[in-house]
Amino acid sequence: MTELQRPDVGLETAQAPLRDAEALTTEERTQFQMIITRFLRHKVAVASLVAFILIVLFAFVGPLVWKYDHNIYRDIPSDQPPSWDHPFGTTRAGQDVMGQVMRGTQQTLKVGFVVALLTTGIGATWGAIAGFYRGRVDAVMMRIVDVIIVIPILVVVLVLAGFTRGTTWFSVALIIGLFGWTSTARVVRGMVLSLREQEFVEASRAMGAGDGRIIFRHLLPNTAGVIIVDATLVIASAILVEAALSFLGFGIQIPDTSLGLLIQNAQTAVFTRPWLFYIPGFFVIFIVLTINFIGDGLRDALDPRQQMVRR
Repeated sequence: MTELQRPDVGLETAQAPLRDAEALTTEERTQFQMIITRFLRHKVAVASLVAFILIVLFAFVGPLVWKYDHNIYRDIPSDQPPSWDHPFGTTRAGQDVMGQVMRGTQQTLKVGFVVALLTTGIGATWGAIAGFYRGRVDAVMMRIVDVIIVIPILVVVLVLAGFTRGTTWFSVALIIGLFGWTSTARVVRGMVLSLREQEFVEASRAMGAGDGRIIFRHLLPNTAGVIIVDATLVIASAILVEAALSFLGFGIQIPDTSLGLLIQNAQTAVFTRPWLFYIPGFFVIFIVLTINFIGDGLRDALDPRQQMVRR
């Protein structure tokens, strides 16, 4: 019997196209692998993440290796444009602008990170509780949110500055965080209102799980994607708010500094000494843009509708 007449040979020939087709189908992966893969496809988000990491290193590691900080040095010539010894130029008082920008970026990023932690923790918990219990609890809690929204942060900062005779980066972050979590609460509440009707919540109740366990072990983890994306946007918003407050003179105060304070101090030197104004301004814009692009990439990567990834 020849090979063409053997039945097993014909069967293998028929199954070959099926194996080839299977090789082109989708592959089930873990949730973390799918998130990473989808995020890496977002080239702008990946580039922004790399740029943001470099900014963080510049702000927190740079002062450890750079020979000048944000203070005044007698050996620094005043009003010098960018040069090899002073890449960002110098101020009239004898300060290295690169050292100032490092310190200002560091303080501004600290404000953004602390605000993100506060708004995420407070807003997510508040919104989850309101959405889970609904009814009167939801109505009272959301009315409190409405009241906090109308309180101007600038007035609170003015009151605090009057008591403390100066504002630190932590107090600024604390104020923005304590009065800026309302949008996060509304987003999480809307998601929990729909999630609480899902079958896994009913199964948890049937197994004897209490309200606290359902909220913190089941509902909040299912809103993690939205919370993470919202946190990135909060960082960008907090940086802009801090820069605006410092520019108006109600944020971080001398002898410390921030990017907004550097811009405020250089507003009269826009044309005569432009490096004092445009360099910190560029850093504010660049940081906010990179964070927004990272948020866009995370939003696409955490999209629950995308469950499969091609080989």
